[in-house]
Amino acid sequence: MVAEGQHLNIGVYTPLNLSPRYTLNRQSNIPMRLDHIGIAVADLDAADELLGRLLGRPAYKRETVASQHVSTSFFDAAAEGAKIEFVAPEGETGPIQKFLDKRGPGIHHLAFEVDDIKSEMRRLADDGFELLLETPSRGADNKLVCFLHPRSTNGVLVEICQTIPSND
Repeated sequence: MVAEGQHLNIGVYTPLNLSPRYTLNRQSNIPMRLDHIGIAVADLDAADELLGRLLGRPAYKRETVASQHVSTSFFDAAAEGAKIEFVAPEGETGPIQKFLDKRGPGIHHLAFEVDDIKSEMRRLADDGFELLLETPSRGADNKLVCFLHPRSTNGVLVEICQTIPSND
């Protein structure tokens, strides 16, 4: 307890002192940046309409990723590049349909962008995280993606992603 007239010394704020095993992002000096929050929905049109009304702006992009049996839409979350992604199943198979059957609509994953997905996958595997893919796959929004099993991330499905460079 601090007596009247005394000050509690709580220290001085200093930037994170990261372990050498963490590779810093060249653009922002942090290992990963929040790219998007993925939300599983059964009806993409209804979800787009609802969030469009809430935010006062429409989705800026819609896309189908046939290899993952999903359709997606993206909203700008107005948070330093972070986005909200709605993910709806295409057909009766695929991981999003399984998720909806088991849990219903809701938050599906958190996605973090990295500069070099392959080296980040090696670092995470070396650090004990369980990767769901051995090599990254093509996902929505012009990204290479890899997911981490929720068993190794406190029950949260985590995606790491890297923007695919354009061949100008």
